[in-house]
Amino acid sequence: QKWVLREISNFEYLMQLNTIAGRTYNDLSQYPVFPWILRDYTSETLDLTNPAVFRDLSKPIGVVNERHARDVKENFEDPTGTVDKFHYGTHYSNAAGVMHYLIRTEPFTTLHIQLQSGRFDCSDRQFHSVPAAWQARMENPVDVKELIPEFFYFPEFLENQNGFDLGCLQLSNEKVGDVVLPRWASSREDFIQQHRKALESEYVSAHLHEWIDLIFGYKQRGPAAVEALNVFY
Repeated sequence: QKWVLREISNFEYLMQLNTIAGRTYNDLSQYPVFPWILRDYTSETLDLTNPAVFRDLSKPIGVVNERHARDVKENFEDPTGTVDKFHYGTHYSNAAGVMHYLIRTEPFTTLHIQLQSGRFDCSDRQFHSVPAAWQARMENPVDVKELIPEFFYFPEFLENQNGFDLGCLQLSNEKVGDVVLPRWASSREDFIQQHRKALESEYVSAHLHEWIDLIFGYKQRGPAAVEALNVFY
């Protein structure tokens, strides 16, 4: 009710829902989950009055690109008979995903190295660029990671402050250091500020409930989840 009356922000509302759902910063496998809200990571400026810059919040991240919907439906039709049918074999929120985003920040760096048998994962698989991460969602229906709250308040996680050697990208041979930002962001702080502003924008306020239905609401399971292409392994 507070949210409907705009007495609390979208950010606060999502944090409350995460807490009620048993998600907490103390458990990497149940870490707070936030949505990808934008799809424009290439323009020089970000126009929050233009609906076209926003992601469609009514669709799971795996089918935000319409092209993936057919593949996802076909996968669902192919049960081996040993497990329940599902659209996605991975999840929108998991411990490896949290470490992926927070790889430059301790204790997540150490946890990531432990997970990867004592070394950093291959550079191309690391979180090295915000635009590239979105591009991966557009091109790869297997990558269905949503965001974490840090994307809306914590600029430090985008900087390789500790100078970790994260290797070089295969194609460009470019060294992985600080996270590459969208063109519309002049700095890490500017990215966080504009991203938070986008979260609190009129468009997101009007459509956030559609994403909440998928993650916390009635489209999580059963016939509504099947129809929404929102069934996870």
